[in-house]
Amino acid sequence: MSFTGDLEHLPIVDVMQLLHQTRKSGILRVKGRKGESQLVFKDGYMVSANHLNNSIRIGKILVDLKIITPDILNQALLVQGEAGTERKPLIVTLIEQGLVNEEDAYKGLEHLIEMAVVEILTWKKGTFTLEVMPTSSVDDYRFYPGKLTKEINVDTQSVLMDALRIFDEKMRDGELTDEDLPEEEVSTIDSAPAGENESLLLSADDLGLADLEQLDRKIPDVFMVLADCDPGSSHRRKIEEAASDLPEAEREALVSFLESVSAAPPAAEGSAHRGGQAQAVLLFSADELVKHSVTTVCKHAGISVFATNDEQDLAPIIAQSLANNSLPVFVCDAPEKAGDGITAAKISALRQQHREKTPHICIIQLASPNDHAFALQAYRDGVRAVLPRPSREENSGTFASDMVGFLQTLCSYIEGIAAERRNYQFDSLKAGLDRLHVLREAPDVARTLLECVAGVFERSLTLIVRGEELVAERGIGVGAGTGREITPPLGYRIPLAQPSLLRRVIDEGKLYYGRGDDASVRDLLFATIGAPARASILLLPMRNRGKTLSITYGDFGDKELAPVELTLLEILASHAELVLENILYRKKLEKPDR
Repeated sequence: MSFTGDLEHLPIVDVMQLLHQTRKSGILRVKGRKGESQLVFKDGYMVSANHLNNSIRIGKILVDLKIITPDILNQALLVQGEAGTERKPLIVTLIEQGLVNEEDAYKGLEHLIEMAVVEILTWKKGTFTLEVMPTSSVDDYRFYPGKLTKEINVDTQSVLMDALRIFDEKMRDGELTDEDLPEEEVSTIDSAPAGENESLLLSADDLGLADLEQLDRKIPDVFMVLADCDPGSSHRRKIEEAASDLPEAEREALVSFLESVSAAPPAAEGSAHRGGQAQAVLLFSADELVKHSVTTVCKHAGISVFATNDEQDLAPIIAQSLANNSLPVFVCDAPEKAGDGITAAKISALRQQHREKTPHICIIQLASPNDHAFALQAYRDGVRAVLPRPSREENSGTFASDMVGFLQTLCSYIEGIAAERRNYQFDSLKAGLDRLHVLREAPDVARTLLECVAGVFERSLTLIVRGEELVAERGIGVGAGTGREITPPLGYRIPLAQPSLLRRVIDEGKLYYGRGDDASVRDLLFATIGAPARASILLLPMRNRGKTLSITYGDFGDKELAPVELTLLEILASHAELVLENILYRKKLEKPDR
């Protein structure tokens, strides 16, 4: 059982929060240009991690935390050096020599986990894979099993908050840089001789170890960096593992196709964010070959794929994607390939459940070409399309060509869905621009912007900037029983704290869409209109001559989140500002001279 995805569209912070919320146990492998790092989870808590930076070692951490002095560290290293074949891990040596107590040792190891998280927070691109394991199996991946009596069990939320704080401080002080490098620099790194990149690889000392063989139980191979970076061998290895029953010629044909996809020029930069929104796929399948192949082909087209075979992952992944302003296309595998115990009736229930909760979601169902009843039921459940999936049991001799055709069709169909969404969004923009174009009075501009925002959000509100406060003007969907009608002027006032989210939007004049957990929003605005069920809010400023005149607020009320085309809203607000300026200029010209 596994869950895989792309960091570009589901950042590592969101992935870790997802694992914490769903109480997962297993190994999260995160691969980027620097190599691979692993975080080990037990019931949603972090119990172990590694670090790619050789300078981050347990001895240095203990000194930095002032748990030991440099002299004590040197003393322990001397003991280690004199131990010969009896040499033990540094942390164990410190404890046995009475130079540090276990509680302080745990603090150091917890900080090592924290620093490993700080490191991968710089990774903007890469992939992640969670290998879900039974809780009991995770114990094999603890730091020094059999050597330390207490298990490290770090609260993921706490470590994320601390890691983000440290990350911000280090970025501010110039101690960290973004992981993304110019293409020419990346190619230099990738093509360098093996010895020149050794500083990027994980050493035993990163875990506070000196000799792995001295452990009662060795740290598993999960803590070894994968040196194999050749896409062809990666495809071949995956196909050998997932489809060993196929004839060799069919396997080679699949490898050749996936190699050609990987070697071809990728989709244009930003194509995964067509129209400002990330295009993504949520694939529900237990078929490792399908997951690998779909991920490869879609990624090349600029489409991110999140794959899982645990039905409990679906709702959190959809919710996390919506929070990141992306609505994934839900691709569900056929019952016999979706996972153990996943029947046709179960899949039908899952489809209906997620359509009811997220009406905007687009569902594609995969089915056996001969399962007509299942395909017809899928259409009755409201799926967008039913695609026949290739079967290596029934057509092993033509499986490769069947698979190629299936992958190309699926990818093209998903791209078509994205194009339709863009066309709908541009139609909405054109309608808003047409309405603004005919306005002749200044108050009507803010009102039209309010109505356009209400077409996207469940609740919207115009906030007028007056000195050091905001005054609530009209709203839609605000207050009990208001429906979709525009309310009369509301009149309540919101003091502008300094600093605050509202103040920043006013001063910078830039659109904000994200969490509304700022104190000025939470304690003042939500106290009046009520907090929405989901934290994401819109603050859309309208300016004139460099000064913010109003903010149009939007949220989804008690509804589920939906994707928001922020670029089009910015265009709409910019046009509203031009219309307002023309109205004011015309009024000035029409005013008689005195």
